[in-house]
Amino acid sequence: MLADPELTAWVRDAVGRVAADADALATLPRAADVHLAPPVRPRTVLCLGYNYRGHVPDGQDPTADDPEFPDVFVKTPNTLSGPSDAVVVPAVADDVDYEGEVAVVIGRRAHAVAVEDAMDHVAGFTLFDDVSDRAWQRRQSQWAMGKCFDGFGQLGPAVVTADEVADFHDLTVEVVRDGAVTVSQSTSTMVFRLPWLVSYLSHVVTLEPGDVISTGTPQKLPEALDAHRPLAAGDAVTIRVAGLGELTTRFVAPGAASPDGDDAPHAHATTTTEGVHA
Repeated sequence: MLADPELTAWVRDAVGRVAADADALATLPRAADVHLAPPVRPRTVLCLGYNYRGHVPDGQDPTADDPEFPDVFVKTPNTLSGPSDAVVVPAVADDVDYEGEVAVVIGRRAHAVAVEDAMDHVAGFTLFDDVSDRAWQRRQSQWAMGKCFDGFGQLGPAVVTADEVADFHDLTVEVVRDGAVTVSQSTSTMVFRLPWLVSYLSHVVTLEPGDVISTGTPQKLPEALDAHRPLAAGDAVTIRVAGLGELTTRFVAPGAASPDGDDAPHAHATTTTEGVHA
């Protein structure tokens, strides 16, 4: 739907008509009553290792330590999980951590696109938890083993179409754990801005509709860094960005059933101009 302008227009019209009809709206299932799968099934998930500037004292150049190029890595397809899925803490992983990020969903094939044309290839945005095990990540120079446990890439809850976001670089990414905000930073502090990033990546990987670029995580607040505790079964973290919604990752022990039940129905969800699931 995101890749076909005519289908997108048809869906927008259908959602608009239903949203204006109280009787029709009442017949639709509520999002809370269904088991939501990831809103897209990406062929490729590209992630950024460092893309937010840290705090610098007044008078210092905030760009002084910017890297010349982004640190890019890939999450494999087995990592993908939906907003209703619990994430298993593997028995061999003892330093599991979260990374709350804004993910970009590609809507039109992008190969070697120019910076000024890059946003024409973006369908919308969603939230992503780049779950990682730091111990496995530190075992080698390449991060794949720490990043690619089953389910370690929770995506959702929905795709918000690009026209609903006035300025991508004016969003605040927050993460809440144990009732406390552990991350709070604006996308305006990104090192590599989105149009440049889409262009840069498209010169190496041809981006197809549904592919995802996760734009990196801000550093945790100082008090959260000081109180770091690996994630364990029973923990939960919530990523929230105004306009994009909230994504809560619940962690369970190996063999534990999903809180919504393993046999729950699966549904795909996107968000249209009216903000209604379709």
